[in-house]
Amino acid sequence: MRLGQNPAKFISTVAQPALVTVTVVNCIPLLSGFHMQSLDVLKACLSSLRENTDNPFDLMVFDNHSCREVREYLRNAFEQGVIQYLVLSDTNIGKIGAWNFMFGAAQGKYVGFSDSDIYFRPNWLSASLELFDAFPDVGMVTGRPLRTRMELSTATLEWGREESHGMEEGAFIDWDTYNEHESSLGHPDEDIHKQFQSRNDFRLSRGGYRAYIGAGHFQFLTRKSVLDQIMPLESEKPMRGESVIEVEINRLKYLRLCTEKPYVMHMGNWVPETLRPSKPLRRQHPFLRKLLWSRPIRYVLLGAYSNIFRWYFENVE
Repeated sequence: MRLGQNPAKFISTVAQPALVTVTVVNCIPLLSGFHMQSLDVLKACLSSLRENTDNPFDLMVFDNHSCREVREYLRNAFEQGVIQYLVLSDTNIGKIGAWNFMFGAAQGKYVGFSDSDIYFRPNWLSASLELFDAFPDVGMVTGRPLRTRMELSTATLEWGREESHGMEEGAFIDWDTYNEHESSLGHPDEDIHKQFQSRNDFRLSRGGYRAYIGAGHFQFLTRKSVLDQIMPLESEKPMRGESVIEVEINRLKYLRLCTEKPYVMHMGNWVPETLRPSKPLRRQHPFLRKLLWSRPIRYVLLGAYSNIFRWYFENVE
C-alpha cells in the first residue's frame, strides 16, 4: 500500500549535464615507495582541474581500488561538490575497464579523460575545444605538443598531405616543452636529447589555428559520439594496451591532434618542485646517484621492489 504521493512527481525540472564530462581514473594502492606522493599528485590534479578549467564541466572519478586514505579523500571531495560522479571499485579492473564504465556513463557532448597525475594549466579546455571547431572530423585532442607514433595517426597524415591543408614538417616543438614531458616519464637525459634531435614534428594550420599531429591516451578530449562507435574496448591487464583507443580512432579516419602550447603537464608519481609549496627535498649525493643508477644495482633493487609490490597487490584468482 502506498501512503501519499512521491514528492519527486511534483518536480518540474531536473539538472542537465554540462557540455563536457571530464573523467579521471585513479589507482593508489598504498602511500609508500613508488606511491609515496601519489595522493598529493592526485590532489594537485583535481585542484588544477577546478581552478584552471574555463568552461562548465562535470567531473567523474573512477577509483580502481585505492587504499583507505585515498578513498576517504575522494569521498570528502564528492561531498564538497568537487566531484559530481564518484565510482569506487572493489577491485582493480584496469584503465580500459574504467574507460568502458566511464565513457559509457558520461553525459556530456564532449568527454575528457585524464590520468590522475596530470596538472591542468589555465585555458586547457577552451584551447582543446577550439581545435574541434577549426578542423573537420576531429576525434582526439591532447592538451600539449607531443611527438607520438605516426603509425597511429595515418588518417591525420593523409588528410594533412592534401595540398589545400598546408601541413608542415620540421623541428617546431621547443626544447623546454619537449623535455618537460619526456623527463616526467623517467627517460634518461641522454636518450631525451637524442630523440629531440632525431625527430621532426608535423604541424597543421587552418583558419588561423595550428595543431600538431598526434595525441596521447594519458590525457585527451573527444566527442561522446566518437566513443560510442568504439566502446567497449577489450580489457585484459591493469596497464596494458591503452593505445587501442588511438588505433580505433585512427581506423575510423578521425583526426588526432595536439594543442600548439603545453596546457597540461604530466607529473608522474612526484609533485614537481614548481607546484610544491614546501622547500625542495634534499638532493642525492652524486656518487650515491651514480651507484643507484648503475645497471646491475638498478636491476636488482627495482626487480625486488616490483616483486614485493606484485606479491602484496596483484589480484590472485
